[in-house]
Amino acid sequence: MEGFLYKLDNSSVTRAVITGVGVVAPNGIGRDAFWQTLKEGRSGVSPITVFDPGLFKAHQAGEVADFDAESFLGEKGLRNLDRSTRFLCAAAKMSLEDAGFTVKTDDLSEVGVVTATTLSAIWNIAEFSKETVVDGPQFVNPAIFPSTTMNAPSSQVSIWFKIKGFNTTISTGYTASLDALKYAVDFIKFNRAKAILVAGVEGLSFQSFVGFHKIGFLAGINGQELSCPFDKRRNGIILGEGAGVLVIEEEEAARKRGARIYAKIDSVENCFDAYRSGKYHPYAEGLKNSMNLALKKSGLDKDKITYINAAANSVPLQDKLESFAIKEVFGAAAQNLAVTSIKSMLGESFSAAGILQLIAAIGSITQNFIPPTINYLEFDPDCDLDYVTEGSRSVKVDSVLINNFGPGGNNASAIISRYNHI
Repeated sequence: MEGFLYKLDNSSVTRAVITGVGVVAPNGIGRDAFWQTLKEGRSGVSPITVFDPGLFKAHQAGEVADFDAESFLGEKGLRNLDRSTRFLCAAAKMSLEDAGFTVKTDDLSEVGVVTATTLSAIWNIAEFSKETVVDGPQFVNPAIFPSTTMNAPSSQVSIWFKIKGFNTTISTGYTASLDALKYAVDFIKFNRAKAILVAGVEGLSFQSFVGFHKIGFLAGINGQELSCPFDKRRNGIILGEGAGVLVIEEEEAARKRGARIYAKIDSVENCFDAYRSGKYHPYAEGLKNSMNLALKKSGLDKDKITYINAAANSVPLQDKLESFAIKEVFGAAAQNLAVTSIKSMLGESFSAAGILQLIAAIGSITQNFIPPTINYLEFDPDCDLDYVTEGSRSVKVDSVLINNFGPGGNNASAIISRYNHI
């Protein structure tokens, strides 16, 4: 216990920085392609092709197209990787190469992996269950069973790149990516790792699509099939998929090896509403608390936040509550604060949403632009902030606040900033 407290007392002198980026998204594969399409306001939403949605009112998704796993990972071993795991391993390879980071195979504690995913195993579970019941247990394909576990994608990253440190999966739904980032930052601050791959992934599947459709959460059931956050026409989510991986490192270790540092991580905080299962807190208390804590822990004044990368996903209540919470936290200054939702271009990718938002924020900081909220047309008096609806903005971006939340109680906020070594 004394040793643990000692590390806590000294954690403030250790800073986590971002040195590598890898992304597989509906509107771009690779860092540069992703940032460029965000800058252009180009949507990745299209008609679904990975399964037939013909029985339903909704037919579109943020689906990753033209993805060739072999070009990233080669042919060997792909047969045992499902769709989401292929996305994740490709993003991991991109991030490691981008960071110029070489994993030492004899290093058991310096490098770890933490992955956010909640729905990725659903397809494998369904397929295994179907074969067991329909074909009979003697005809079940044994290769499917390992992938029915939630930690399978994260485990494959470590196996593929021979990472022998800790491997953890975070499955907290909408906030999982920011929760994974917090977990990783704590490991860095407590000197339990020098570098960590922080990942998020979800794969589009018929089973998850049916689930969201049955609970009435998809756009197109009660209105136009469109992701239009903050717009009065919004009526539900467009489901998305994708993967992102960040290499984060202890600052001095990164500097010592001459790494390019994209941004510093100022704070990551989370709060649980403890309200009702599957419901939004009517006053967004958890989201307000997570934003306030993130601002406090970052040491930044509110006017230093260039923009908010919002959790808004075109669900009527979610976008209204986030707008309300921002006004509560920032007061009168909220009216002059840019707020944008990249989910208008990507859809709602659930556990992967936060990592894609983080990567978008890194692009903003390094390339000085705020991505737009596209598809905005009709003003809603409940959403009366500056949502960057006229295309991306060229502006110097110093600090970005990222929000994650959804029905069920989880809320998380993170702040990342331009890195200036003194």
